Amino acid sequence: MKPLLFTNARLIDPKSKLDQLGRLLVKQGKIAAIYLSETEKAPDDVEIIDCHGAVLCPGLVDMRVSVGEPGFEYRETIATAAEAAATGGITTMAILPNSRPAIDNPALVSLMRSKGEETGSIAILPYGALTVGCDGKEMAEIGLLHEAGAIAFTDGIKALADTRLMMQVLAYTHGFNGLVVQHPEDPSLAGRGSATRGELATILGLPSIPAAAEAIMIARDLRLAELTGCRLHFGHVSTGEGLELIRKAKQRGLPISCDTAPTYFDLNETAIGDFRTYAKLSPPLRCEEDRLAVCEALADGTIDAIASDHMPRDVDDKRLPFAEAAAGGTGLLTLLSVTLIRVKEGTLPLIDALALLTSRPAQLLGQKSGNLDIGSEADLCLFHPDQTWRVEAGNLPGRAQNTPFDNRVLPGVVLGTWKKGRQVYKRVAS
Repeated sequence: MKPLLFTNARLIDPKSKLDQLGRLLVKQGKIAAIYLSETEKAPDDVEIIDCHGAVLCPGLVDMRVSVGEPGFEYRETIATAAEAAATGGITTMAILPNSRPAIDNPALVSLMRSKGEETGSIAILPYGALTVGCDGKEMAEIGLLHEAGAIAFTDGIKALADTRLMMQVLAYTHGFNGLVVQHPEDPSLAGRGSATRGELATILGLPSIPAAAEAIMIARDLRLAELTGCRLHFGHVSTGEGLELIRKAKQRGLPISCDTAPTYFDLNETAIGDFRTYAKLSPPLRCEEDRLAVCEALADGTIDAIASDHMPRDVDDKRLPFAEAAAGGTGLLTLLSVTLIRVKEGTLPLIDALALLTSRPAQLLGQKSGNLDIGSEADLCLFHPDQTWRVEAGNLPGRAQNTPFDNRVLPGVVLGTWKKGRQVYKRVAS
């Protein structure tokens, strides 16, 4: 493969705090050199890619993704998810284990990794199940899953409700410095609720979930993390109360981290409108006060990563009365763009926003990706932060079309994506 030389690029590498116009050289699938001065001579026998001032950054690392495979291929396959991911600038994604069968044995961990390699465009990092079948009753073979390459342990979209079992899982995982990821929602309070408890849910006549269900689970698990010393991560945190508990736990030095999803800092509960099922999510959309609290936590560093929370659903899952429709929205294609809204509104510097999408999730998951280090794999995303595009459900790449951002005009057009130096997506000029 001929060496690539990216020229006229705004190189942004959050890990090294680099944000400067320059050139980047790729040889044999790895980053070989970065030239920040025109006087530095680059090799002559290269393929030149003129970036015309667009941002060249590490490929995005999405730490919270569900796919339909295995078991729900009618919703989406790894191949279709990889297509959507490449279009969105994502080169690494961590896959939740709540498939059918669940990723609760070492063979499935190895299978998911190999299926990612087969696409040639995405690295798949499988989570291992906390409990057998993600059913919350019996601890899975966490040690064997770890040896097989599971990057962390979670029951995905289900909270582990059994307090004693959760303490045992944390204590065991701490033995090899593993990471446990929790869906922070007390299931006994959530029940079959479909919207956040409050005036809107009452007016619409929807079964509701108190926002406190999140904070109650976070408070319990923070105490268990303190007892066991285990590293604990909370996924898609969506309330101010929950974030304040995490903020204080970090100040006390607990090994705690958390992520959120673009839906929780861009949308509030009014997005469900007239029973709009594409905006039915888990956890449900919150009030405006909570949305602003999430924005504040992004700015002050309480939140460690932004994940897509990609949850593919097919038409039959969503074409139901709101209370009966399945929760979940797609997010691979909109992850970068919705995050850039925070940059456009001046609440988050671009390099900090990209850190939440690249180096910080990679660090949490113990990965070497998400940076522009010399010698690292050339996983790259080229995008124009000021160009815009329209989200059109039904015309998105990949099989899943259930986006809560349907018909929105968003900033940030991905121009190209490279995996190990090979271009896996190129935007076609319209």
